[in-house]
Amino acid sequence: MPGNTLFLRFKTYNIPNFFIWEKMDRLFVVNKPIFISSNSYLSHIKRKYNTKKAGFSGTLDPFATGCLIVATGAYTKLFQYLNKSPKVYRATLWLGACSETLDIEHISSIERVPEFDLQQVTEALNSFKGNISYLPPKFSAKKINGQKAYKLAREGKEPALKEIKSEIYNIKLLHYTHPFIAFEIEVSEGAYIRSIAQLIAKKLGVTGTLSSLHRVSEGAFRYENEKALNPFEYLNIEQNRFLGDYKDLELGKKLAAALFEKQQDGVYFVESKNFYAILEIKEGLVKYRLNRIPKPQSHPQV
Repeated sequence: MPGNTLFLRFKTYNIPNFFIWEKMDRLFVVNKPIFISSNSYLSHIKRKYNTKKAGFSGTLDPFATGCLIVATGAYTKLFQYLNKSPKVYRATLWLGACSETLDIEHISSIERVPEFDLQQVTEALNSFKGNISYLPPKFSAKKINGQKAYKLAREGKEPALKEIKSEIYNIKLLHYTHPFIAFEIEVSEGAYIRSIAQLIAKKLGVTGTLSSLHRVSEGAFRYENEKALNPFEYLNIEQNRFLGDYKDLELGKKLAAALFEKQQDGVYFVESKNFYAILEIKEGLVKYRLNRIPKPQSHPQV
C-alpha cells in the first residue's frame, strides 16, 4: 500500500435499531403506490422496518393507492377492534371505457359517449346517497365457498356472487372533464367503489370504468408519513376500569365482573400499569380476548 496509510475494512451493524424494531409493536398508515398488491407492499414495509410480524387491514386493489393501515408485533391482533369507518375515496370514472376488472388494468374497449351537462352528472351522483344493494366485482377478494372470486374469474369461471349492501354517507363531484368524472365518496366498511362506479355509469346510460382510485382515510386513519399511532385512541370499544389488583389482571387470573367499574355485558379495553387487555363481560363472567398488549413506545422514524 502506498505511504504509511493503514486501511481497515469495517462492517457496520445497526444493533440498537435492530433490536428495537425486531420486537416493535407499532400501528401506522402507509401510502400504497399504484400497480402493486397490498401483500407485496407489506413485504416492502417488513424489510423497511426490519420486522417479520406485520399485517394490514382493508385490502387495496393493485391499481388503487392511498391509506393502508399497517401494524407490527402484538398490534396485529387489534385490527378487528379498530374504528375504520367511514372510508373516504377519491375516484375518477372514465366514461365509455370497458374493462372486465372494472379498472384500467384490463381495458378491452373504448367508445365515444355523449357529453353530459354538469347537472346530469351531479344528479346521477347524488341519487346514490343512502343504502344501496349491488354485486361486488368478480375480480375481487370476495369469498365464494372458501374460494376468492378473482381466482375463479381468472380460471374463466363465473363466480356466483351475491348482492351486498353498503351505505353511501356522502358523494360529491370534484370535476367533470369529458369523458372523466372525478368524485369523492364516503362509504361504510366493505364497499366496492369499482362496482359503485358501474352503477353511476349505468345511471348515465353508458359504459364506464375507474381510471383512478385513492383511499383518503379510514375513520380517523390517514397517511401522515408513517407516524406511529397509539392504537388505544382508535378502538371502537369502550374503556373500562379494573378496581382490583392489577397484577391479577396482568397475570391473566380469573376475574369477577364486580371488580370492574362497568359491569354490563360488552367488550372493553382495560389499562393496567404495564399493559392493556381486551375483555368481554357476559352474564357476570369475564373472558380475556387479548391480554398483556404492550403500551405504545416511541419509535425512530425511517
